[in-house]
Amino acid sequence: MKQYLDLLQHILDNGTVKEDRTGTGTTSVFGYQMRFNLSDGFPLVTTKKTFLKGIISELLWFIEGSTDERRLAEIHFGDEAKNLVDKKTVWTANADAQGKALGYINTDTVKELGPVYGAQWRSWMGADNKAYDQLAEVINQIKTNPDSRRIILNAWNVAEIDNMALPPCHTFFQFYVANGKLSCQLYQRSADVFLGVPFNIASYALLTMMIAQVCDLEVGDFVHTFGDAHIYSNHMEQVNLQLTRTPHKLPKMKINPKVKDINDFRMSDFELVDYTCDEPIKAVMAV
Repeated sequence: MKQYLDLLQHILDNGTVKEDRTGTGTTSVFGYQMRFNLSDGFPLVTTKKTFLKGIISELLWFIEGSTDERRLAEIHFGDEAKNLVDKKTVWTANADAQGKALGYINTDTVKELGPVYGAQWRSWMGADNKAYDQLAEVINQIKTNPDSRRIILNAWNVAEIDNMALPPCHTFFQFYVANGKLSCQLYQRSADVFLGVPFNIASYALLTMMIAQVCDLEVGDFVHTFGDAHIYSNHMEQVNLQLTRTPHKLPKMKINPKVKDINDFRMSDFELVDYTCDEPIKAVMAV
């Protein structure tokens, strides 16, 4: 994952110190792109241990179309919400802060976030008051019109931004089919490069692999394009530590080949093999 370390170094060398919504402060650059050939291995950062289970559970939660943080907890921990009162997910802080401030239900068993990713992926509300399943349409287009330049899923629903606990950072993505291979390009408007980006790389690489499988295609590239790519001021020590480490060989992701419908994937359908990584590096998430 030299590409990821190069991004960290690029921000340190060329970034501008800026204020931000969280009040933490960042060093950021505007505009950057990384490319990963998915046939080379699964692009999971190896210079620190990465929270793969959290990546998979969040992705399945998006695909399900849920916007309830407690439903994410159910997927992640494999139990009912009533038994998970003390368990947290990567979205708990947003639900308890912004979601609650927006007036959404916030109890031990339901923590609503508003029309975030899952809602936009699976039930985008159009101007005609109809709900559109963008993910299903993307898969249909890949299967029936693979040369289309309109195979796009957009999470930035302008009319609903103010109702979201967190407006989408990974804003929209496009698929491209060539020579029997499926590639994906993601545009990410805002990127917490130390904590969030390793998560985002793996998530969209995995989504590309899953859609390729259900469409009977091989995998191509994952292209990751950024708007504001930043390192938070309280992550600098961690970033400098990570940059002293040498990347290991990429692992492989095995996906249950029997799954042919995007809605049928479960946590047990994924197996990461040959993952060698360095020790975790802890950091506080800016909310």
